[in-house]
Order: sequence, then C-alpha cells, then structure tokens
Amino acid sequence: MDPECSQLLPALCAVLVDPRQPVADDTCLEKLLDWFKTVTEAGSSVLLLQENPCLVELLSRVLVSQDLSPGTLSFSLRLAGIFAAQESCFQYLQQGELLPGLFGELGPRGGTAWTAPAVRSGWTQGLRSLARHPSALHVLADHGILDTIFSLQEDSSLFVASAAGQLLAHILGLSMQGHAQGHPGPQACDWPACAQRIVGHLEEALRSPATPRVARALNALTTMFGHCHSPWTQVLWVRLSPLVARLLEKDPIPAAHPLVDLLLSVARSPVLSSDCGLWETLAQALSHLSPTQAGPLALGILKLQDCPQALSTQAFAVLLQPLVCVLKATAQATRPPGLLGGTTSASVTVDALLSSRPACVALLCQTLAHLELLQPMPQRPSPWPQALLLGAAVTILQLCRGSAAPASDVGGRLCVLLAGCVRVQRAALDFLGTLSQGTGPQELVTQVLAVLLAYLESPDSSPMVLKKAFQATLRWLLSLPKAPGCCDLDPKLQLFLRELLAVLQKRLCSPCWEVRDSGLEFLTQVTRHWGGQAGFQHVLLASEVPALAEQLLRDPERYVRASAVTALGQLSGHGLHATSASPGHPGGQQRSPLQDLLHILSTDSEGFPRRAVMQVFTEWLRDGHAEVAEDMERFVARVLQVASRDLDWEVRAQGLELALVFLAQTLSQPSSSCPYAVAPPEVVPPSRLAQALQALCRVRLFEFAFRALFDCDRPVAQKSCELLLFLRAKAGPCDGLQEAGGSPDVASVEAALQRWRVGEQDQPLGDLEPGAVMAVLRSMDLDGLRGTLAESSDHVEKSPQSLLQDVLASVGVLGENEADCY
Repeated sequence: MDPECSQLLPALCAVLVDPRQPVADDTCLEKLLDWFKTVTEAGSSVLLLQENPCLVELLSRVLVSQDLSPGTLSFSLRLAGIFAAQESCFQYLQQGELLPGLFGELGPRGGTAWTAPAVRSGWTQGLRSLARHPSALHVLADHGILDTIFSLQEDSSLFVASAAGQLLAHILGLSMQGHAQGHPGPQACDWPACAQRIVGHLEEALRSPATPRVARALNALTTMFGHCHSPWTQVLWVRLSPLVARLLEKDPIPAAHPLVDLLLSVARSPVLSSDCGLWETLAQALSHLSPTQAGPLALGILKLQDCPQALSTQAFAVLLQPLVCVLKATAQATRPPGLLGGTTSASVTVDALLSSRPACVALLCQTLAHLELLQPMPQRPSPWPQALLLGAAVTILQLCRGSAAPASDVGGRLCVLLAGCVRVQRAALDFLGTLSQGTGPQELVTQVLAVLLAYLESPDSSPMVLKKAFQATLRWLLSLPKAPGCCDLDPKLQLFLRELLAVLQKRLCSPCWEVRDSGLEFLTQVTRHWGGQAGFQHVLLASEVPALAEQLLRDPERYVRASAVTALGQLSGHGLHATSASPGHPGGQQRSPLQDLLHILSTDSEGFPRRAVMQVFTEWLRDGHAEVAEDMERFVARVLQVASRDLDWEVRAQGLELALVFLAQTLSQPSSSCPYAVAPPEVVPPSRLAQALQALCRVRLFEFAFRALFDCDRPVAQKSCELLLFLRAKAGPCDGLQEAGGSPDVASVEAALQRWRVGEQDQPLGDLEPGAVMAVLRSMDLDGLRGTLAESSDHVEKSPQSLLQDVLASVGVLGENEADCY
C-alpha cells in the first residue's frame, strides 16, 4: 500500500466508527472494498493489518458500537471477509476472536441492525469471501451460522435470499473439497457434518409443498452443479435425483423454470454426462412440462455436445410442435419423418396456443427465437427441416396479416389471436431472415419474397415491422443465386426488384421518419452489394429512387439526412446518383454529389449528417471515386479545412482518418498499413518522401494534424498522435530534406505550436516547409504524448489516495482544498 494511503487510513477508520459523521455515499464504500480486495490479492493481508493497526481497531469497534449506520456495518463485515480470505490472516483474526464476534450471535446478527437488508447482505457477502479454505469451516459450523443462512434463503430481500443460496452452495463445495479424491459413498456417515446438514436441508426443501421453498433449493443446487464438477457431485445427484423426478409427477409442476435450470446445469457437468438416469429424467421433463416451459429445456438439450440421439429427437420435436400445429391449422403440414410422433403433445400444444392471446404470442415468439438460435449451430439436428420452417414462418406472417386460409376451427382461432400482432411479426421476420442461410424449394422461396413484399406494401405495417421486413428482404436477396455465368441477376429476380423498388419509392415518401430511414438503410446495403451488376443498375435508374434519396438530404429529421448521405455515397460510388442519369430532366443543370455533401458538412446544424459525410468522403478517397480522383489534393484540402472548424469531435476524428488515407496513398502505402499495425512501416525513399511532403503541405494536412494534437477531446488527439508517429516512422532520418534552402525555420513553427498548446489556436501556421515539419516532428516527444493520452481522463481521480480524500472530505475532515473535486 502506498505511504500516502496509509497516512489517510486512521482518519478514515475514525470517520467510519463515528456515528456523528456518517458517510452518505455508499458508492465510495464500494470502491474502497474493491481497492482493499486489489491490495490483498497483491500481497499479505496479515502484513497489511500489522502495518495498519487502525483496520483491526475498526473491526473491533464494530463489535462494541451499537449505533453504527447499516452502511458502515455492511462495509466492515465485507472488509473482514476480504481479509480473512487468506488463511494466514484468518488465523490472525481468530486470535482476537474477531471473526466469531462479527459473524456469530454476539455480532450484528443479534442486534437491531440486523433488520436492515444492507447488514444482512454484508454479512452474507463477508462469509462468502472468507469461505476459501478449510479453516473457515470451523467458524461456519459453529455459532449458528448455518441456521442463519438457511433462514436467509427465505429473506424478504431478493438480493439477500439469492446471496444466501449461492453461499450455501459454495459452503457445500468447500466442505466436500477434502473428500473429493476419496469419492465418498452415499451413506450419511461418509459425509462431513457440514455437508450432511446442508444436503439434509435441501432434501427437506425439495419435499416441501411450498413452491418458493422448492425454487430456492433448486437455485442453490443449480449454482453448485454449475461451479463444482468434482466426482462427489455424481453421488449427490444420485441421492437427490429421485426427489427431482418426483417434482415432475406433480400437477402443476412446482418451480418449473428453476427446475429446468437445474436439469440443464446437471446435464452440462462433465462428471454426470454418462449418467443414464439423467437422460431419462430429461426425457420425462420434456413430456411433463408445458410447451412454454419445455422450450428452454429442449433448446438446452440440443446445445449439449454428448446427448443420446433419441433425446435430441424428442427435444427437437418439442421445439417444432407449435409450428407444426400452425401448419396443420392451415392444411399445410406434413409430418417430418422421425421427428414428431403421437397426438398427446400436439393437443397440449394446441391448447396452449389457443388458451389466450398472450399465451399464444409468448409460445410462438419463444419457439421462433429458439429455432433462430439453433439454426447456425454446427450441432443442430440433421436433417434440418428447412421447408417446414420456411412454410411455418410464412404462414405465421400471413396469419398476422389475415391473409392465411384457415382449414379448421383452430386456424380460425389463430387468425383472431394473431391479427396485427407486432411482436409475433417481428419475431417471424427475424427468423425468416435467418433461414435465408439455407436452401429451400423454389415455390417456397417465391412465397417468402411475396410475403415480404406484402409486408413492405401494407399500410398496416408498423415502422419496426417495416424495418425488420427490409432487413429480411435484404438477406434473402443477397442469398439468391445469380443467373448462369454469375455476371448478372436472374430475370425473375429483376422483376421482383422492380416491384420492390416501386414499394421503396413510396416508403421514402412516408410521413414517418423511421420508415424513410429504414428505406434508405436498405437502399444503401443493396447498392453496396449489387451496385456493380448491370441488371440492378438498369432497374434502379429506371425508378425514382435515386432522386428521392437525393431529396432526403434536406429532410427535417437529422437521422434521415445522415442515412441519405450514406445512401448517396453508395449510389455515387457506383455512378447511380440521380444527377448522372436523370431521364426526366434531360437539359437540366448537372448537380454534383460532392458539392451537395460539402454543403451539408459546412452548414448542417446536426452532428449525425456531418459525421456521415466524413465517412462517405473517406470511403470515396479510399476507393478512388471518380469525382475525387479528378483533383484529389483540392478535395482533401477543402474537406480538412471544413472539418478543422467543426465543433463535433467525431467529425474532426473522422477528418484525421481521411488524412491518414491520403497520407498512405501519397506515400504509395496501402491504407491497410496504418499506425495501428503491429509491424513498423517501411521507410520511404527520400525523393518520393520529398514529393509526398510537398503534397501534404499543399493540402495543409500538417496544420490540421498539429491543431488536432492539442484538441480538448482525447480521441482526436490520440488519432493525430498516431498519424504523426506513422509519418515520422515512414520518413526515417530524412536528412535529404535539408539539402536545399539551408536550415529549416523551426522556431516559428514551434512557437506557434506552443501557443496552440495553451489554447491560443487563432493564429494559423502559415506556409510550412517539409524540412521544418520533419524537424518539429523529430523534436516532439510523440511517444510520451501517446502514453499520456492512453491514460483515462480521470486516472488521477480514480487513484486510491483520491478516493480516501473524497470520503474524508465528504464528512469535513479534510480542508477545503485537499479533496479532489471532479
């Protein structure tokens, strides 16, 4: 511990035990505990207490003071646990009977302070910290501590009850640690006394008719089996599994969700994966749980690495059952061979679907989400019923729109329950988009595209549903095969695109800004992937979409303007913007996308559109956009000039990214080799370096970078520092730059930079010479500056000394100027 901190500890301890000076900020106490934990993990806790006896005195005062605040008591209990986590310090504290006093009946547990949940929570967390070694079991076994933990499992505070359950599981594992190698048998006499009491308590709870008590026991066992994989856990499961199986026979099954969590925790244990009885219990659970309860269990089973084939098949059948019921209700179901059998589960699922609208929605959304998670997994069931899943997703979307044809009373009821349900529509569209990764019959793919187009056309589709529909449509479009020769789009696909772009035109004119924004995002993505295809270009240019996208640059909503900028960037990059081919205005004045975006960068009052412009400009420069390539230096100079005056730090940071791309291109270095690369860049030959530096000076890149180096926003300064370090490394010694013109005029540049450093950035640097620039770069401690900028802006305020000062200042112990006020 730092000497400065040690000097402040006595005053801190005096404040904590003084009821007249309560520490109102519990956050400071939490930070102090984190700091003490870090200190004890780095060294000896005994030595810490010996060098700072005020800490032991603090714990001793807790035993005799009756009027301490609950926050201070909780802090002291947790602090004692942190110290006692080391066995040597545990023995040291035991010499003064401090631990029995703090955690036994004579401590806070027996006083009025125990009524405060914070004290009970601190007591539980303190025990959890000290229960790290066998010596702690002696304290835990005595003083009625186990009985208190049992009672805290039923605490009115959910946080305390949860912590007590976790503590119980931890103590059980600790008590069995010494017996792990001996593999104790199931007889009661073979178990340690502490373990016997805990297991007996859990057995009694599992037999209880009270569901909350059963749930608490299941949660404790889930924690234990999840963290402990010793051989003795197999014996414990053999002992408890009959009680767990008996829960499955009750109607209704008590604590179904905690029961599922326990079964999956046991199934994931490498020690228990070979237990045949476990698989039988899982199969029994799949049969007895309701469809909503069985879904998470089925998904968990299918994620297991080593699982019997029969159980996997049963679990997959449980997941598919709701979708099969939907298909049967619309006369579209054909039972997948080997997956679904029997009618009992089907009737139960139908009852669950038809019981109420919330139940129907919850079951379908859960099923779709589970199958969406399962689809990309390598251990998913094979064969994968792609056709069934596609048909089910399309049918659910049709039911929600009211366009499905019910074949029974069940189908009619589903139409009523799902009509206009946005939640199911969103889940089904997400799932349908995921299914694009697979293949399906052509007629089903046609149905998929039709239902997506119907949702995009429908005036009843909500903005969020439209966004999901656009995303699913994009995924399906990109997954469709190209025409023979892979050089263009399929004719049927081009026909679909015409219909799609007609819908997109309407959506870009929507009065809802979220819809316009989603349409622009879709246009950006589809152009990014298909902008080079002749068929797509022809269909797009025949529509009004490019012109509408350009009009949205002046949208009143900032997010839409930003999306329009990004869309125009993609369109212009492929020569698809409205001004390059506008059949409706054959003699009109040609408008430049570059001019439009420069105008936005200079005049837009919102940051989002300006950031989007800078990203587009950087992409244009990197990809060699035609309009940029005409006069690259003029383009870069104009952009950097505008970006340097921008008040948004992200715009300035993106300006540095653009400067880096230009720098790399000027030095004939691929832009992928950037300052963040691990390998140092190669040195550029002097002749090429001199030409490159002249170009960099002409675009005033150095003035922009030096100004950014002293920016008040740290990310901007960091980017500038990395850029200048990159250039310095590429330049090498660069002695050849001084051959002509004598010594460079470095003094004036350094004087201007010094004024900039103190905030006087009004005066420009003027015309810079390459030699002066490189001389300044060599003289600056850029490596040291990079290290300084890498530190967080509040690293001083986060120091332990500052934290102690803040606590003392909050109660008036320190003088007015001694605290860190931040």
